[in-house]
This record gives sequence, C-alpha cells and structure tokens, in this order.
Amino acid sequence: MKFFLLILLVLAGCTKNSNRTDTLEISLSGEISTIDPAACYDGICAYPVTQVYESLYEFEYLKRPYSLRPLLAEGQPKVSADGLTYTFKIKKGIKYHPSELVKAGREVKAQDFINQIKRLAFQGTTTSRGFWLFDGRILGLNEWRDKVKTDLNLFFSEAVPGLTAPDDHTLVIQIKRPYPQLLFAMSMHFTTPIPEEAIIATKNDFSSKSIGTGAYMMTTYNSTQGADFVKFKDYNSSVYPSEGDRWAQENELLKDAGAKLPFVEKVRLVVIKETQTDWLNFLKKKIDLIILTKDHYDVALTKDGKLKPEIIKDDIQLQSIPTLIYWWIAFNLKDPVVSNINVRKSIAHAVNIDKYIEIFTYNVAQKANSIYPPGIPGYNPSATLPYKYDIALAKEYLKKAGFPDGKGLPKLQFDVRGSDTRRRQMGEFIQQELRQIGIEVEVVINTFPRFLEKARKGELQFWQGGWILDYPDAENVLQLLTEQNLPPGQNYFNYVNKDYEKYFTEVRELQDGKRKFELMKKMEDIVNTELPWIMQFYSRNYVLTHKHLKNYMYSDIIYNNFKYLKLEGK
Repeated sequence: MKFFLLILLVLAGCTKNSNRTDTLEISLSGEISTIDPAACYDGICAYPVTQVYESLYEFEYLKRPYSLRPLLAEGQPKVSADGLTYTFKIKKGIKYHPSELVKAGREVKAQDFINQIKRLAFQGTTTSRGFWLFDGRILGLNEWRDKVKTDLNLFFSEAVPGLTAPDDHTLVIQIKRPYPQLLFAMSMHFTTPIPEEAIIATKNDFSSKSIGTGAYMMTTYNSTQGADFVKFKDYNSSVYPSEGDRWAQENELLKDAGAKLPFVEKVRLVVIKETQTDWLNFLKKKIDLIILTKDHYDVALTKDGKLKPEIIKDDIQLQSIPTLIYWWIAFNLKDPVVSNINVRKSIAHAVNIDKYIEIFTYNVAQKANSIYPPGIPGYNPSATLPYKYDIALAKEYLKKAGFPDGKGLPKLQFDVRGSDTRRRQMGEFIQQELRQIGIEVEVVINTFPRFLEKARKGELQFWQGGWILDYPDAENVLQLLTEQNLPPGQNYFNYVNKDYEKYFTEVRELQDGKRKFELMKKMEDIVNTELPWIMQFYSRNYVLTHKHLKNYMYSDIIYNNFKYLKLEGK
C-alpha cells in the first residue's frame, strides 16, 4: 500500500501489564507518521488507519493471487461501454463510529466518498499523499483543484463534474481516459468516505481525530507511543470469507466462514523500535506474532530455513511467505555529485548485493533480477540487470566520472530510515563497500518521519529505498519515476525522462497483454540505463505465531486483517 518509502513492520507486543485474553497486541518498528487516511503512505501508519477506515473494496483475505471483493460497495460497479463512467452502489445501513464529529447513527452516503477524493486534490490538505491516484484522470478534478486551492468554503460549494451522487447510495465517477486500476484505487484507504460535517468540525485536520466505519474504533493515539482500539459493536461491512486458496484450505482457515466480524474485543498498537525487545516478549508469550528480522534468524531458524526444535516446543508456528516488497539503492538526480551517471555505475558495481542479502536477510531474500517484483503480470523471471559486483569495473567507472580512486570526490551522505541498530549496520555496510574503491560515505541516522520529510523536500543524496505494492500491477511500480510524482510526490529521485513519460502515458491505460508487456520492457531498459536506482532484493518474510492466534494469513498489502483474527486459550 501506499508509499512507502518502506519501513519494515515488526508485528510484536508490549511489556505492559494488562488483561490480554481479549486484546491483540502488536508492535510497530517506528513512529506513526499520521492517522489521516489522505496522508498515510507508509507501512506503519497503514495499520492504525485501516482498522478505523474502510473503502469500497478490499482484497480477499484468503486468496492468492490477490483479488478484490466488495466492502462498502454493493457488488461490482456498472461500467459504460467506453470504459469512462463507473457507477457504484453503496451498501445501506453502514454506520460511522460514535463521535462528536457526526450525529449518532450517521450512515455512509455516496457524497462522503466524493468528499474524500476532493480532500486528496485539495491543496489545503497539506499532507495529502494520494492525489497521484486521480491526477489528470477524473473529469474536472484538476480544474477544481486549481480553482479551489486552499479555500475550504469553495471546497464544498464547487462541484467536480466527474464526481456525482445521484442519491445517497449511488456514486458515479467519470474519467477522461481508461483507468484499469480504478478499482484498486477504490480499495485503498485514500478513498475512504469522510462526512462533510466532520471536515467542517475539524477544519479538515484529521491528524488527531478519526471518523470511520471499520471493525475497530480508535480510543487513544500518540504518534510516538501507539494507539488503542475497541470493537465497533455495530460493524456490518463484511463477514469472514467463505472462500480461500489451497494454502488457506490446508491450514483450516475457513472454519469461521460467514461469521460476524470482528472476533477480538481490543487491539493495542505499541511503538517498539528495538527488535530484541519484541523477540523477548514473544518468547515470554506476551505477544501474539512477530515478523522475523535478521537479528532473530540465528536463534529461531536452522540454516535451511526451518524452525529450531527448541522453538517448536513452545507451540510456535512458522509461515514463510513471498511478498510484494522490494528494495533498491536510490539517488537524488538533482544532486551535483550522484547525478553523474558514472558515479552511479561505480556504486552499482561496488556493492556486493549477495553479501548484503546474506548478512541482513540470512539469505531469506531473493536477489532482484528486474525493476519489477515477482507476483505482477509482466514480470520476467529470466530478466537480468546490467550491473554486478565487480570492484575493478567500479573503479573504472569512478575514473570515468573524473574521480580516479575517489580523488576529488566529496564525501557522500547515505541516509538510513531508522535509528535502530540494524539500520545503522546497513548504512555502515554501504560505507565499507564503497570505501574499497575510494568513495567516503557519511551515514546519516534519521527517525522514519524525519527520513520521509527529507525525502519529500529533496534533501537526500542517496539512500536505501523500498516499495510495498499498493496493488499487483506494473503501473504501481512505474509511477514512482514519473514527472507528476516529483517531490513532494514519491519520485524522490527527481528522475525525468521524456521517453519514459511517453511510454507511461500509454501503459497506465492498458490491460495486461502483449503491448503492455512490451512497454514495460522498454521502460525497464531506460531505468537500467540511467540508474535512478540500483535494485537489491525482493523480500520474503518469516512470521512466527503462537498457537492461540487463529485465522492468521500473512499479507504485505492487506492491513485491515485484525478483524479476521481470533484468540483462543490465550
């Protein structure tokens, strides 16, 4: 979901003394950047946001490959013959959480979805991260944005021609050209309904208040500490799925098919930055599950990736799962030093990715062979990258750049996205690798929010970047490098290429097929030639759960999964 300059989420618990039999406790590895669904775009804030807010569609929890099912929508949309008009029917009787922001029993209306899409475009929503979904796509939205600017009165009085609500339970979206990813967009937290009266009451500031329809209501929130939630008694948007893939069936995850959600009474999210604290709590059975990091591999796994016998004895279960997460080393192409293509080529050949994977992922990750990750249509498992670890060639490129053996080259700054030990070690690894060819590097430690702030302001020089796909489509990869996403958008690389833009304009409107895959290859060739990033690896996660946690199936793009979980015998 969601950009995601990715930070690793570690699901774990806290040391707080409490009655935990009815509470799911989960830890986040960094501070919560926001709880505004228009602003959240990383893998930490997505968890609190998606417990509270819901969209028209959601991903099927128990099916891989991923597919969508209606959530607040009443079935699939009606689409016009030209593919430019979508008519959505909204479920009746969906209530918002009790709140001072709305009257008791306030139900979702079609206009609420229009309000939120407007919030994405509204320049007064200063932290909006989701306008890229609809920029240049919805009829009249960009013109509305330019006219309304930051005027909240005009926000309400000025209509968007392409967004209409013929009645309270019908939403019509008119687009200017085909947009095959529209349903994916309508499954994201960016497009959750927001009542007009709530926008007025908060003056469009949802940084500390929430108003959603989700399975859980937020009761407390502190960005540096965490958040607490309680079950929403009137929740009726969805039930437990009645269909699943082979893995779900083999692991008996369909026993609760059709059951009312949610099961667990309370959820607690706690910010815990040190992985060792999480691990100790997990071993003491004070937490419910944990995604393993490299720090845990030695103590939990055998060399062939299986649980060690002493871990199995404690009624702990293992899931090993490929993900839609991938990583790269990125460059700011406006920087006067790393904008030199030969400097980038030098770095590309100087970093031993295999060694990095061994040290920091315990050989769990899969070395990248493409800018596209496995799991999306058009990914080519036979593709190769035009660089590999070669110190002699790295030195040759550095010489071509005008800095033989690093002479005359200013010290580079490598920013890391967290202050924990593991992040520091990652930065030091890059520092040591580049020192071999004469490049000196300063490792800059940041909190994750500070890292994002610097990225959006174009203040980074080079760094490790990552992406969790919002949806399994190449368009979601390629949009990262487009001109329309230049900072403060997700194109933190300040990358601009006219041919790339031309191809993207076409590829984003295509269904999967021969022409789309041809364009994907051309765009990949451009990226590999100009190197705004150096691909590293595709993530694979190991997740440990205690046996009292039921119905758990890992996903890196489904964040509202707490409603499906049960605690039995905790």
